[in-house]
Amino acid sequence: MQVVMHLEYRKEEKHLALLKAPSKQPKTTTLQVRLEVEVRNNLDSYAEFIDANVSYVVSEALKILFRKDDEFKHWLAQHTNNCNKEQFKGEAVIKAE
Repeated sequence: MQVVMHLEYRKEEKHLALLKAPSKQPKTTTLQVRLEVEVRNNLDSYAEFIDANVSYVVSEALKILFRKDDEFKHWLAQHTNNCNKEQFKGEAVIKAE
C-alpha cells in the first residue's frame, strides 16, 4: 500500500511541477520606430532564435540597457527628482487658487 501511495504521490508531484502560474501581463503601449534594415533583420532573427516576438526582444533589450547604463541611471534620478519638484509646485499653485 505504501508503494502505491508513494508512486501516486510522485506521479502527482511530477504533474504539478509541469504546471506554471500564468505570467502577469504588464501594461503595454505602442511605439512605432524606424530601424536600419540590418538591425531589423537581426531583431527578427533573434526573436526567432529565442522563440519570442520582436516586442518582447525590444522590451527586454531596453531593460538591460537601462539597468546597465550607470550614467543614464544617474541622469534619470536627477530628472525624476526635478519633475517631482515641479509637479509639487504645480499642484501647490492649483490648490492655492
